[in-house]
Amino acid sequence: MYKITLIPGDGVGPEVVAAAKKCIEATGVPVKWEEMEAGAGVMEKYGTPLPDEVLESIRKNRVALKGPITTPVGSGFRSVNVAIRKALDLYACLRPYKWYAGARSRYPETNLVVVRENTEDLYAGIEFPVGAPETEEFIKFVREKKKAEVRRDSGISLKPISRFASERIVRFAFNYAKKNGRKKVTAVHKANIMKYSDGLFLEAARKVAQEFPDVTFEERIVDNMCMQLVQKPHLYDVIVAPNVYGDILSDLCAGLVGGLGMAPGANIGDKFAVFEPTHGSAPKYAGLNKVNPTAAILSGVMMLRHLGEEAAAEKLEGAVAKVIAEGKNVTYDFKEDPSDPSAVGTREMAEAIARAMR
Repeated sequence: MYKITLIPGDGVGPEVVAAAKKCIEATGVPVKWEEMEAGAGVMEKYGTPLPDEVLESIRKNRVALKGPITTPVGSGFRSVNVAIRKALDLYACLRPYKWYAGARSRYPETNLVVVRENTEDLYAGIEFPVGAPETEEFIKFVREKKKAEVRRDSGISLKPISRFASERIVRFAFNYAKKNGRKKVTAVHKANIMKYSDGLFLEAARKVAQEFPDVTFEERIVDNMCMQLVQKPHLYDVIVAPNVYGDILSDLCAGLVGGLGMAPGANIGDKFAVFEPTHGSAPKYAGLNKVNPTAAILSGVMMLRHLGEEAAAEKLEGAVAKVIAEGKNVTYDFKEDPSDPSAVGTREMAEAIARAMR
C-alpha cells in the first residue's frame, strides 16, 4: 500500500486531480491518499496558501500528486509552487512531451523530454525594486567595480548559476536518459553572451557528459534551439536547461504535442517528488467539467513509474492513448471545432480511460 499526498489545488485543480485519482485507482495499484489543502482558497482558513501541514505530509510520504494552484496576489508569496520546490529541494523539473494519435498537432513525430533546473537563475527571486536604497547601492557598486552604468530608474534581477546546481541537473538528465533508453542529451544555453553564468552551466554540462560516454551529448544556443524545435523536433531526445530557458522551452514543446492539456510534469529531488500537470489553474473554467484531464492523468503515469509500478504505468498510458485515438470520449480541445457537441467533460473522459483498462 502506497501512502501518497494528494493536493487538489484550486481552479480546475480539483477536477483534473479527481480524474487522475480515478484512473490511478483503476490500475489496481493500492494507494491510500492523504488529502491536503493549499492555494488561494485556503487563505482565510490558514492565513497562508501553503500551510505547514502540506510540506510535512510530503516529507512523510515522499511522493505527492498535485493540482495547479493559484498564488494569491499580495500575499507575500511569489509562488506556492516555487515555495514547495525550494522547501523540499525539488531541483529537477521533468517534463516529457509525447504525441498521441488523435491529439491536434502538426508534429506527430515528437517524443522528447525537457529537464529544467529548478532552484537558480532569474527565478531565484533575488531582486532589487526600482528606487529602493539597496538598488541605489547596487547600482553604485556596479559603477565602481565594473565601470558600467545602470539607469537609476531600473529594477534589477540577479541571475545566479552555480557549478553545483548545474552539474547536479545535467547529471540528472544523463541518468534519466540512461534509465529510459534515450540516446542523446542536449544542453541549452546562451554562453556566447552570458559567459560567466551560462558559460559556467555549459562548462559543467561538458564535464558531466564525459561521465556518460554511451549517451550522445550536444550543445545548442537557446534561440537556435527554439527554431530547431519548431522545424525538426524529431531530432531531439532529452533537453537540459537552466531555469528560465527550461520554462520557456517547456511551453514551446507543449505546443508541439497539442497544448498544455497534454503536458504532464514532475518536480523531483533526492528525497521527494511532486507530480503535477504543467498547466495553470484556469479559474474561469473551475467547476465547469470542461478541461482536458490528460496532463494530470499522465502525471499519474509518471508517478507510477517513479514508484516502480511499470506495468500499471504502461496500462494507464495505453488506456489514455486508446481513448484519445478513438476520439469519442474526449474534451473539446481534441475536436477540430471546439464547440463540437460531441465533446465530453473532464469527468467523462477520465471514466472512459478507466473503463479502457478493464
